[in-house]
Amino acid sequence: MISNGSRSLAFRLIAGAALWCVSGLAVGGLVLSSLFLEYVEREFDARLTVLLEGLVVASDVGEDGRLDMTAVLGEVRFEQPYSGWYWQISQRRTESDDSDPVLLEPLRSRSLWDWTLPGPDPSAGTSLRSVNVPGPDGQSLRLIAREIVLDGANIPLDFVVAGDRAEMAADIRRFNSTLAWSLGLLGTGLVLAMFFQVRFGLKPLGRIQVALADIRSGRDDQLTGPFPSEIQPLAAEVNALLEHNTAVVERARTHVGNLAHALKTPLSVLLNESAASTEPLADTVSQQTILMQRHVDHYLVRARTAASRGVLGVRTEIAEVLEDLRRTLLRIHARRDISIEVDCEEDLLFRGERQDLEEMTGNLLDNACKWAKEQVTVSVTLRDGEFCIMVDDDGPGLPPARREEVMQRGKRLDESVPGSGLGLSIVGDIAGLYDGKLSILESPAQGLRAALTLPGARKTD
Repeated sequence: MISNGSRSLAFRLIAGAALWCVSGLAVGGLVLSSLFLEYVEREFDARLTVLLEGLVVASDVGEDGRLDMTAVLGEVRFEQPYSGWYWQISQRRTESDDSDPVLLEPLRSRSLWDWTLPGPDPSAGTSLRSVNVPGPDGQSLRLIAREIVLDGANIPLDFVVAGDRAEMAADIRRFNSTLAWSLGLLGTGLVLAMFFQVRFGLKPLGRIQVALADIRSGRDDQLTGPFPSEIQPLAAEVNALLEHNTAVVERARTHVGNLAHALKTPLSVLLNESAASTEPLADTVSQQTILMQRHVDHYLVRARTAASRGVLGVRTEIAEVLEDLRRTLLRIHARRDISIEVDCEEDLLFRGERQDLEEMTGNLLDNACKWAKEQVTVSVTLRDGEFCIMVDDDGPGLPPARREEVMQRGKRLDESVPGSGLGLSIVGDIAGLYDGKLSILESPAQGLRAALTLPGARKTD
């Protein structure tokens, strides 16, 4: 079902569903990653804000106007040089002449060592500001800053706390990695589920394929078995088509039979009348009537074969037909004491009507018996859905240049031997209607070999 590339219905269903599934999971993954990034940044900013508030609480202005730390912050990494976690308090003082503020030496954590963090934007006022800034040792810092005026101080103080964004980035990478393989595993599971769902959903089509193969091979004559409600109308239409085809073939056979009877009676009358007359015209009428009779027989056989060829599921046992013909021909040629040997496996089948196989093999065997001295051999082989019936005789044979002549309609190479000259031509025509062929070759028995190739099978196929 999932063969033939893009022409496969199963492939289209699975590929379309997989495309939408992968697209949906990719978009969902991007949205989740973006939401998690925002969440991590908010949590990081909240943590920095708490540390900033603790820094403000731990800061005090003494009686001498100096800024001191009255408590130690709970973050140990503030004491480790270049640990990635820093705080800083910058003082601003206005000269008596009301000039621009002068930045005093900042008070900072030991982790900063000799590094100075940027202060808040003066235009931001006392509002909280967060920004990403470069830090010492190539670090990328997330910075929270606010301008505050403490009691006892007559100048604003810039309180700054910063943390290394590497921790936040590591959390985001871990989340994205987990998200990627989780969505990949989920997508794979969904695609596999869709695959099995499509296979299960299209399974009735496989049953129809098997049922049609049974009909074509002759094991059944209709689509049978339970089918889903969506496929049942199709099965019913196919069965109706098969019944109609059978009825059409039966009507064609009836018409062919009626035509045969309608033509043979007048032709027989003409032959009898011409035989009873002694006038010169009688010989001409007799000859032309015999010729018309031959052509009528020839084209009636072709018409009947063309009609029967359209019947599905017809199969004929080859060994049974050959054995019946062998017994019949042995009685016909009993005076000549001819031996007929048949080598055919019992399970070989012809995909066609029995009477067509009898017509073809009967002509070949009868022709071989007419020319054979003592022995006629029939062998059957099956290969690649076709069987070949080889009829060998030990007669005089024919040179290669004259073998094609025996295939011509009405051509007789020896008028002393009974026959109409239409037998091999009829065999070739019927074989052609079944997409087969007839070849005349040299026989290993020194006579002729007629090789007839037709569609075949075994009973187990």
